[in-house]
Amino acid sequence: MTGKVVAVACNPSIDKTIAIEKLVPYELNRVLSSRIDPGGKGINVAKVLKNFQVDVTVTGFIAGSQGSLLEDFLKKAEIDCDFLQIPGETRTNLKIVDQSVNKTTEINEAGCCVDADALADFKRKLAELVRQASVVVLSGSLPPGLPEDFYAQCIRAAKKAGVKTLLDADGSALFEGMKAVPFAVKPNIHELEAYCGRRFRSVGEVADAARALVSEGIEIVIVSMGADGSIAVDKNEAFQAVPWNMKAQSTVGAGDSMVGALARSILERHSLSEIARMTTAAGTVTASKAGTEICTLGETLSSIENVTVTRI
Repeated sequence: MTGKVVAVACNPSIDKTIAIEKLVPYELNRVLSSRIDPGGKGINVAKVLKNFQVDVTVTGFIAGSQGSLLEDFLKKAEIDCDFLQIPGETRTNLKIVDQSVNKTTEINEAGCCVDADALADFKRKLAELVRQASVVVLSGSLPPGLPEDFYAQCIRAAKKAGVKTLLDADGSALFEGMKAVPFAVKPNIHELEAYCGRRFRSVGEVADAARALVSEGIEIVIVSMGADGSIAVDKNEAFQAVPWNMKAQSTVGAGDSMVGALARSILERHSLSEIARMTTAAGTVTASKAGTEICTLGETLSSIENVTVTRI
């Protein structure tokens, strides 16, 4: 495959996942098992792309011993990384898996503060990295100190270099990022509702909202809807992709798997229907896995025919 992806993880984390028999608030809860993984949406996207045999470099901000630990994890996984070291400590996110109801409670730290000097240094680093890239993926929350238009700044820098951008964010980071008109966006239905300022009552309304984004210059819009699948829209077509019946184990990384699949599909110039099928298959496979496990390319390709794609 030709083309490289730069995944921006501006607020990465060390994710500690613990399993307990039943979560009882304000009482002693004994841990049955635990594991530590590199985390954060940008890191998850890089892990998916590595699984999908895509040349990927992950960049962003890391700090302290936790940052060094995260970098070591990625190097052991043979994921290329080029982080900017800043003062402080990379955040730790706790995920509590309640086995009695098969649900996960997440407790996420805000992240360490990024000052103006670090922001300027990172912008210079990103300018170097995008010159070698075909796609830049911008995903996840912003740490304290970064301006709300951080993703918009990254999008403009990438576009200046002729590089496509893929945005997956929420709140003000999404609102401001959209102003720079990325090549592709992947909001979930709740993020899109917040962006549009209204609730959607039908698949048709979701598709119309996605078409409105395309009319503003965005090339591809993928709206994830959980068990209801996704909506894929470009300037010529719109599709709904519905996954097969499966028991969800964990939703952690499902959206990031869709983003990774979308980035790969952009590199391979897939049609919109192929993109709808591939992204939905990737998200569904990951949702069927326990904890922080993510889909592989083989699992995704073997599942795509189980996705029902309908033109809207």
